[in-house]
Amino acid sequence: MTLARMIAWVLVAVVGATSVAYIALYRGETINSVWFLTAALCVGLLAYRFYSAFLAARVLALDSSRTTPAVRLNNGRDFVPTNRWIVFGHHFAAIAGPGPLIGPTLAAQFGYLPGTLWILVGAVLGGCVQDLVILTCSLRRNGRSLGTMARDELGRTAGSAAMVGVLAIMVILIAVLGLVVVNAMKHSPWATATVFATIPIAILIGFYMRSIRPGRILEGTLIGVSLLMLSVAAGGLVDAHPVWRQWFDFGGESLALMLILYGFAASAIPVWMLLAPRDYLSSFMKLGTVFLLAIAIVIIRPDMKMPALTSFIDGTGPIFAGAVFPFVFITIACGALSGFHALVCSGTTSKLLADEKDARLIGYGAMTVEMGVAVMAMIAACVLEPGVFFAINSPAGIVGASLQEATATISSWGFVVTPEQMQQLARQMGEETLLARTGGAPSLAVGMASLFSKATSEQWIAMWYHFAIMFEALFILTALDAGTRVGRFLLQDALGPFVPVLRPTSDAQSTIIASAVFCAAWGYFLYMGTIDPLGGINSLWPLFGISNQMLGVIALCVGTSVIVKSGKGRYVWTTAIPLVWMLIVTTTAAWHKIAHEDIRIGFLASAAHLQAQLDSGLIAVAAVGDVSRRIFNNYLNAAITLFFAALMWVMVIEMARFLYRYWRGHDYLPLAEARA
Repeated sequence: MTLARMIAWVLVAVVGATSVAYIALYRGETINSVWFLTAALCVGLLAYRFYSAFLAARVLALDSSRTTPAVRLNNGRDFVPTNRWIVFGHHFAAIAGPGPLIGPTLAAQFGYLPGTLWILVGAVLGGCVQDLVILTCSLRRNGRSLGTMARDELGRTAGSAAMVGVLAIMVILIAVLGLVVVNAMKHSPWATATVFATIPIAILIGFYMRSIRPGRILEGTLIGVSLLMLSVAAGGLVDAHPVWRQWFDFGGESLALMLILYGFAASAIPVWMLLAPRDYLSSFMKLGTVFLLAIAIVIIRPDMKMPALTSFIDGTGPIFAGAVFPFVFITIACGALSGFHALVCSGTTSKLLADEKDARLIGYGAMTVEMGVAVMAMIAACVLEPGVFFAINSPAGIVGASLQEATATISSWGFVVTPEQMQQLARQMGEETLLARTGGAPSLAVGMASLFSKATSEQWIAMWYHFAIMFEALFILTALDAGTRVGRFLLQDALGPFVPVLRPTSDAQSTIIASAVFCAAWGYFLYMGTIDPLGGINSLWPLFGISNQMLGVIALCVGTSVIVKSGKGRYVWTTAIPLVWMLIVTTTAAWHKIAHEDIRIGFLASAAHLQAQLDSGLIAVAAVGDVSRRIFNNYLNAAITLFFAALMWVMVIEMARFLYRYWRGHDYLPLAEARA
């Protein structure tokens, strides 16, 4: 490293440290959002330049001379050597689902400080490390899935626990992702038309870059991105046309069925035809929008209206109940550390890389970019007036159903908001109301639209709002399709030894059968969620974050074992530290959700409270069925949480048994790497 470069990196380190310290220690009335942007940029650059290089060279010893599965097992369907920037686009689009957008937005109820610090620290020391390690492990094991690697490295017990747990968790994760997409596109012709248009565009570009003009990556990219931008404009024309908008105006049930069919297609047909080009092109919209958002923040330099800490850190928050520990670490998964990423790394990405050394760019680099997206989402949420933020995100059952009642309740918390303010905001966004639009997506869209409109001289705020809603839908949908393909691989790995027809993972017949079975599993919960808003998958939403982080624990157990077996035990702290932390967090969160005495937190307490009301006759006859369903769902949630926690601890115990045998010099399963 030259002296000039050394000085430049020292300056980056100083600026980054100053920004993080200022965010953490400043307690004035407001703080400028540019500090957050600077902190994310400097931390991301330093982590990628130095820590990822250390991991790649010392811990993992990435080597271009090793032949990757994509080259060695190239079959034109699942194993396909692909340009690294296309893989980067696919991988980023697949991992950047709702987490980096919705998680930070919801966690803003604690204030900007807890979520921001977790994003910065959790990503570079946890999430990025997990992604790089698992991607490398899968590359050296013929693209094996996480569950299969757990079996090969830790034995049948750990492998069975991992496979069952991963499959069950994946069904819930994808169903919840699907429900978020359905709610974002429901009765929104603009978003629906635009998202639908991305499918034929992706197929066209897939054929273009593979058969029509092979190797012309830039050419195909320019055509694809241009068509994608035209589809956004065309969506607006569809929405404005009295007849066309009816063609794309669908309810939740219809969209759920279409989503199931799309997931089946994305899983069953060759990866180069739909999944890779669609995710690659979607990544340009994602990265482009985030880049524009960063520019808007730099131009406007808005102040963060949300305080560093709110009174809701004690667990009394209106958006979701639970104290800042452990729930900020559960609410923000993607953007900091997400087990779902390990499934993408070992499910699709490891089958596309043509050079092992590209794992650093794809595994660590893409997660670093996602960290930046999460910080952007935190900024977009916190530049809103806190009263507006809570009015949009708080459920009617907490703040009241009427505008007057809700604004009065929120104002009593010290976050002043008026009915007139909320009515004017809804008119500006082209909506009838923004009250109690829970889930994080609408408030994030309002924050993004406000920033974009201020950067364009207060123009087109309604257009920016609907663009942001569509942008969020695309973010989530790309995680759903990649997750479905990963789930298909997991299903084939789990059932292949018992059902011979499912054994060949790339055979057309086994692919179709496994895709249909897996789509039917998550599709059932998705469809039930759309027709039963009081039950179904909606009641499983609190499990989303917990189960996601439990996947992270399973992945880090595998990574820790592989590092030790590889003779790199002195570097085991790189995965052991985030593993221990996430084990503490997930176990605590699971215990709270099962046994906490607060009825808004504990499943059992909520079920007992509802049962007591039912037994005392306080429930109206017409509502008995709904209450009975909520009681059943609470017990179901408690059972599922306990089941997932048990599987996670089985993995941890099996890893501990291996480490004991290794360090005591006893026999253990050898390293299961394939020949390069």
